[in-house]
Amino acid sequence: MSRSALRAAVFLMAALTVVGCGSPSAPPTPSPPAETTASPPATTTPAPEPTDEPTPTVSVDSHAPPGWVDLSAVDPTILLDIRYHGSHNFLGRPVAGYLEPVCVLPEATAQALHRVQLAALAEGYSLKMYDCYRPARAGADFVAWRDTPDEATKAEFYPTLSKADLFRLGFVGGAATSHSSGSAVDLTLVKLPGAPQRAYVPGEPLVACTAPAGQRFPDNSVDMGTGYDCFDSLSHTLDARVTGAARENRLRLRRLMEAEGFVNYWAEWWHYDLANPPYPGQYFDFPVARAALP
Repeated sequence: MSRSALRAAVFLMAALTVVGCGSPSAPPTPSPPAETTASPPATTTPAPEPTDEPTPTVSVDSHAPPGWVDLSAVDPTILLDIRYHGSHNFLGRPVAGYLEPVCVLPEATAQALHRVQLAALAEGYSLKMYDCYRPARAGADFVAWRDTPDEATKAEFYPTLSKADLFRLGFVGGAATSHSSGSAVDLTLVKLPGAPQRAYVPGEPLVACTAPAGQRFPDNSVDMGTGYDCFDSLSHTLDARVTGAARENRLRLRRLMEAEGFVNYWAEWWHYDLANPPYPGQYFDFPVARAALP
C-alpha cells in the first residue's frame, strides 16, 4: 500500500462516515424535475474570477492517480471561488489539504462540467465553483474542528445550530464522502457579464447566511436564497420559503446539471454528485494543488 493510500485509510477510520457538505458516498436520489424558463441565449464569456494567486511552487506529499485534471485546463471560462483555500468558510481559516485555490477532478467529472458550462453560457450564465475534489484530510479537519470550542463563524454559517448539529443533520461530512472520490462539486451560477466581487476581510462583521441577498456577504453569483455553506433548512433545494427569482435560480442550476448526469443533494442547493462516479467507494487524500496532478 502506498503512503498516500495508507494516509487515506487512517483518515477514513478516524473520521465520521456522514453526509452533507461532504455528501453521501452514493449519489442521492434525484428530486422530481421542475419546469423553469430559460433565459435568452447569450454569447458573453465570463471574465476571470478574482481569487488568491496560486502559490508558484508547492511541495506535495502524494499524487492523484492517472486521469485527474485541473478544471481550468479543461474549461478556463468556469469561474473559481475555492472557499476552503482561504478564510471565508465555516472554519474561518484555510482547510487542511488546500494548497492552491484550484479545482482538481477526474477528467470525467471535469468534462461533464464543461458541457454544463456550454449550456449555461448559451443562457447568459457561467458556473462558479466553490469546492471540487476534497482530500480526506480536509474531512478529518472538519471533525477535529467540531470537537473544539471555536465558534467564530457561527453568526454567518450556522446561526441557529450547534456544531454537532452540522454533522447530525448532514450538512458537514468527514473523510468518506463523494468529494474525496472526485465525483462531487459545490457550485453556483453567475449572471454574465459577472460583476466584480470584493475580497473577504478576515475579522469583518459577519451577517447570517440566511439574510436577504443585499445584507449578507456580497457574492457576485445570482441570488440562491442563502449564501454558500449556509447550514440551515433554508438551504434545502426545494424549501417552500424560497420563492421568486431565488427559486428559479436554484431550479435553473438543477436543470443544467441534471442534463449532464449530475444529481442534486436535496439538503444543499449548491451540492451535486455525478450519477456515475468514476471512483465509486474510493476516497483520496492527495492535496489540492496542480503539483499533485499526474
